[in-house]
Amino acid sequence: MPEVIPPMLAEAGPLPAGPGWSYEFKYDGVRAITHVSGGDVRVLSRNNNDVTATYPELGALAGLLGGRSAILDGEIVAFDTGDRPSFAELAARMHVAAPGPALLAAVPVVYYVFDLLWLDGESLLDEPYDRRREVLAGLALESPAVRTPPYFAGVDGTTILRAAELGGLEGVVAKRRSSPYRPGRRSADSWTKVPLIRTQEVLILGWKPGAGRRAGTIGSLLLGVLDGPGALRFAGHVGTGFTDVMLRQLQDQLAPLARATPPVPDVPREHARHAHWVEPALVGEVAFRNWTPDGRMRHPSWRGLRPDRTPAEARRQPAPTVPAPAEVEGALATPDGRWRVEVVRRDGQRSYRLLHADNVIDGLDLAAVEQLLGRAGVDLGDLGETRRRTGAA
Repeated sequence: MPEVIPPMLAEAGPLPAGPGWSYEFKYDGVRAITHVSGGDVRVLSRNNNDVTATYPELGALAGLLGGRSAILDGEIVAFDTGDRPSFAELAARMHVAAPGPALLAAVPVVYYVFDLLWLDGESLLDEPYDRRREVLAGLALESPAVRTPPYFAGVDGTTILRAAELGGLEGVVAKRRSSPYRPGRRSADSWTKVPLIRTQEVLILGWKPGAGRRAGTIGSLLLGVLDGPGALRFAGHVGTGFTDVMLRQLQDQLAPLARATPPVPDVPREHARHAHWVEPALVGEVAFRNWTPDGRMRHPSWRGLRPDRTPAEARRQPAPTVPAPAEVEGALATPDGRWRVEVVRRDGQRSYRLLHADNVIDGLDLAAVEQLLGRAGVDLGDLGETRRRTGAA
């Protein structure tokens, strides 16, 4: 078994068009490569730090694999009270080397396994995506702490992007079905990520003291991003989204990085006044609305430090593609209500939406609805008309 396989990375960009692509939901968590052998589980972060003790829940993989050896790729996710992936919740676990029972109970995590790199002495890196996913599905990795998320082949990518939007997910990753796994490489020709939540990796340039309740601690952070050529630019400041724990951690980690001058030359005077500057070594993540014409983030909110990112990755990201809203014109459902098909209109075009439990697939034509129902053993003719709903969805 290889000691390290650097994870393959997705390039941000527009949703790919044409055949030959499969689509996965993008979950708001941290990447992890797991090595399972002889009942032992070793968990490595994206930058190859051993985080096995941080996420003991992943030890369930040994039992699920039943003695088999494997190297898996996936995302570690925590959830908010609405059962949606929450990076803010996960932040409480990311910096704890050995969480105690109370923290494990308060912030449980789930490992979404979306790729299989090595199995029982054989490398699958050169196998196409379709084959790796097929073998992974055969492992049946399902437990309270481990899940194999769905993937969608032969479906219009906008369908899955709309489903991600409706489900409150971070976005979609499109993966070329014929592509091998390329360790450590980033290529939009193989994997393309299309985010819905506007997030940006940033470098901390400095901080300004707080006032009132935050007196004596950090009031706001001064942020920078790398532009296209790789130059560091001032990107604004963030003063919301912090917890008391985050502020204490930031103070401890920023103190040894102090410097006398700003690391970029273009900081406006109102932001530079009373600022404490630091070496731009710590990577964080913010959510924000959009970019201003002068390259500042509008209404940013702090999400947390990203120890799984390097400073070179704090590049300005392109704007995501956001689907238009839809009007629901009518619906059919099975007698037990478990399956529902809605007729929707979006941008003057009629399409269908399939709903089952908490799964939603949007933008389908009737043939695709029949195909998906057929895979589940449901005949479209078994669905009856149900109460019509109107309004945006």
